[in-house]
Amino acid sequence: MSLLPESAQLPQGLLLSYYGDDFTGSTDAMEVMSAAGLPTVLFLRTPDAAMLARFPEVRCIGIAGSSRGRSPQWMEEHLPQAFTALAALGAPVMQYKVCSTFDSSPETGSIGRAIDIGTRHLRGDWSPMVVGAPRLKRYQLFGNLFAAVDGQGYRLDRHPTMSRHPVTPMDEADLRRHLRRQTARRLELVDMLQLRDGAVQAQARLESLRGGDAPVVLIDVLDDETQRQAGRLVWEGRGAGVFSASSSGLQYALTAYWRERGWIAAQPSLPKAGPVPVIAAVSGSCSPVTAGQIAWAREHGFACLRMDLPAVLRPERRTAELGRLVAAADAAIAGGRSPLVFSAEGPDDPAVAGFDDIAAQAGLARGEAARQVGIALAETLRAILDGDSGQSLQRIAIAGGDSSGEVASALDITALSVCAGLAPGAPLCRAWSDNSRRDGLELVLKGGQVGARSFFGDVREGAVN
Repeated sequence: MSLLPESAQLPQGLLLSYYGDDFTGSTDAMEVMSAAGLPTVLFLRTPDAAMLARFPEVRCIGIAGSSRGRSPQWMEEHLPQAFTALAALGAPVMQYKVCSTFDSSPETGSIGRAIDIGTRHLRGDWSPMVVGAPRLKRYQLFGNLFAAVDGQGYRLDRHPTMSRHPVTPMDEADLRRHLRRQTARRLELVDMLQLRDGAVQAQARLESLRGGDAPVVLIDVLDDETQRQAGRLVWEGRGAGVFSASSSGLQYALTAYWRERGWIAAQPSLPKAGPVPVIAAVSGSCSPVTAGQIAWAREHGFACLRMDLPAVLRPERRTAELGRLVAAADAAIAGGRSPLVFSAEGPDDPAVAGFDDIAAQAGLARGEAARQVGIALAETLRAILDGDSGQSLQRIAIAGGDSSGEVASALDITALSVCAGLAPGAPLCRAWSDNSRRDGLELVLKGGQVGARSFFGDVREGAVN
């Protein structure tokens, strides 16, 4: 058995490329690399040569996608193009970036199907998977995923939100058992005890698992030590190129290892943002975390505007409802208040409990109805930005993974880069666009579980949590 020698330094050029299964997670991955001093750009569509040429110094390139809410058939039609483009960039690690709560099922957002497609483009002899990310309060132990909320840790199948997710409820915390429903590929594990036995032993364990069938090898991450060891296994075991379906735990692990080797700055950091007078925000999240953030915003002077879902799902009422929301938002901005348009306040909101009936009355399947809500939020925010009051807006916030994709895609934005830190997993981004009213716009894309209760106020004030 031969163990791979450690490299002497980081190579020049690209280190990592990735496709994000939703927009919020895509900015999360970008944040980690940017904080490590590695210039990163996130494209909102597959970039062409001209788009790439605008960012010659980057060390990491991402493409923001929407596969988390898509079928395996959609993945087979759309992911090969993105993976082909990423593979052509030549980065030694290519990632399918998944949510740190592993949102997926055989029918929707199948991570297993994405792995089967991705490994066709980089034919290594293993496919590492790193999901744990302690900074985000995500922990993998003996292959089981845990997440903490309000200081309380939960196995993911007992998590108060993920166990009752409206689309992909988590009923199995053992990620190998969960993935086995989505792929026939061999699934293996390097666990915490093997990692803590030392680098040589962990490497030997990995070598025993590699093979021509390119198994998925999950790597436990519980703390800083196991995070660095995971980064070492991936980086030193990358060979001629490796494909990895991982959360931003992969970025945290790689940068932790590179930092230990002295190849990048000793302490991760991002610039701090200053305050702005007002922001505009939209939310399609059903998370209880976001519900608490909306309540905080209401208590602290934001103009919180509920979207009438039955109205926006009916063509004859949609225009009037969106006009009402935009007019109210414009009035708020004129009065020095920040508007926040939302579709629901948490999983117990009547709009969530009755959403199937609302969709059926509009003659829509649940998935299409949810997509139409996202589009309505996108149209609302776009109209706010394009109106007279929008000229004064420097910063916006979008909450909800699927909503972020719909909204950001509708804003004539080509790419994003990180300009400042805010909440872990939700950095402040700078928009790059050929539209002069969008170029330089600051925005935050927030997943449902991300941020302190004061999140929307923190975005306005540029406060770091």
